[in-house]
Amino acid sequence: MNKTYKIGLIGFSIGGQVFHAPFIAGNPFLELYKVTARKAEQQELLASRYPEAIAVSTVEDIIDDAAVDIVVVATSNDVHFSLAKRTLEAGKHVVVEKPFTITTAEADELIALAEAKGLLLTVHHNARFHSDFKTVKEVIREGRLGPVVNYQARFDRFRNYRRVGQWREEDLPGSGTHYDLGAHLIDQALQLFGKPGAVFADLRRSREGARAVDDFEFILSYPNLKVSLFGQMLAKAPTPRFAIYGWNGSFVKPGVDPQENLLRAGALPHEHTDWGQENPNIYGTLNLLEDGKDVEETVVSAIGTGQDFYQNIVDVLHGEAELIVKPEQGRDVIRILEAAEQSWKEQRVISLEGLLIGY
Repeated sequence: MNKTYKIGLIGFSIGGQVFHAPFIAGNPFLELYKVTARKAEQQELLASRYPEAIAVSTVEDIIDDAAVDIVVVATSNDVHFSLAKRTLEAGKHVVVEKPFTITTAEADELIALAEAKGLLLTVHHNARFHSDFKTVKEVIREGRLGPVVNYQARFDRFRNYRRVGQWREEDLPGSGTHYDLGAHLIDQALQLFGKPGAVFADLRRSREGARAVDDFEFILSYPNLKVSLFGQMLAKAPTPRFAIYGWNGSFVKPGVDPQENLLRAGALPHEHTDWGQENPNIYGTLNLLEDGKDVEETVVSAIGTGQDFYQNIVDVLHGEAELIVKPEQGRDVIRILEAAEQSWKEQRVISLEGLLIGY
């Protein structure tokens, strides 16, 4: 009989509430056992949605509990490393919210520690399981576009003011939209195309009073391929989520994966038979030249499957699968982010040759 694992969730703000607890609760081999919930509203929400979980006030209540098998670090970026290190030293498996760490050196230290102790360590790059990205991956795999020469991906939003008191918008290590949304886009590009040879970046603070990067562009260089990754906070009108150009035509995908909005509204994946299905009005469109004829074709989106991240962890611990999101891959995202900051500071292209290890 396969084991059920007790989860200690550190962090019950939006990350813990939206992206972790619902998927943990829906897995029969995982138990949402303890959760750090210091604020009254967090305690009330936890008691309402997950009445079997125990609210605790300190990380020690989780890390030092011998009954906890897996610790999920869903905190601000600046303490990812310290909490993950303490957890590994306590002999527990670790899931770290993306971005993995702030520096490559921190990531390397955690990877070495997990390996030495024989523990599972992974990074929550959940955007791999989004409907839009899964659709793009399949379109490229099918090959109808021919050789891809230009790939563009965006996470554009509109909020023309700075949220005061939000750590993501303060001038802190690991803050800014490039570490937040950009980490997703880099990971997706690495999944599709492997190691780039170089990066050039543009990192700006566009809104009045902005203290952290809120507008970014990364250009990743590959032989015969340009990958452009964008994010901004002043996109009032919708922009394409993906645009891919190949020798035979293009694929353009609007809209975003529906899972986040459902989760924010309190939906639980295991209670919905149509979980992760996109509305047809945001399906992507192929425009091709095939056999001398113009072809325009709507592509039905793949199903978003955020559940697969935690199911993979269960399968790995049961000895039935290989880890999907390897820590070395999360580390490479950080290395590219470091190089991107260097690129903007020095106003030059930064070589990545020999710097990436996970692909």
